[in-house]
Amino acid sequence: MDAFPGGGGVVVGGVVVGVDGSACARTALSWAGRLAGRAGMPLLVVRGWSLTTAPRPVCWEPAFVPPLAEYEAAVRQALDDDVAAAGLPPDVAVTCSAVHRAPVDALVAAAAGADLLVVGSRGRGGARGRLLGSVATSVLRAVDCPVTVVRPSGTTPGAEPGGTREERHEHVHTDAR
Repeated sequence: MDAFPGGGGVVVGGVVVGVDGSACARTALSWAGRLAGRAGMPLLVVRGWSLTTAPRPVCWEPAFVPPLAEYEAAVRQALDDDVAAAGLPPDVAVTCSAVHRAPVDALVAAAAGADLLVVGSRGRGGARGRLLGSVATSVLRAVDCPVTVVRPSGTTPGAEPGGTREERHEHVHTDAR
């Protein structure tokens, strides 16, 4: 599970998208999938994780720490569920990678050689607001490929939650280097 497709840990071409189970990440995944479909590019879906960010394995109980393999299986299942729910175009070649390391490190490694990295604006972090999340900010500084940051519908700056604003599509910011 720690290896990236393409040999040597590097993806050559295509779109890489980071997911973490959050609403922002699901929106970014759908957006990246539609773009990959229109562009005829492969899509690599990456989830960096640790024991503290992984979903609970099915064998989890209070006072029992399941084996690492059980956490890996829970992360892989959550990743597969996110991909299945994203409504990706059927002609997009999708590869999933669940990587037991920090999300920024996993995304930076996966984006080496990619045409585009897509992330959500806010993930599982604690603070809310209109600022970019720590992962988005960190990957913007660390990768060489263009980065697109996708906000979920209804979080466009200036939009009132539940308001009448016509623009309901994702707000996208791209840093084309």
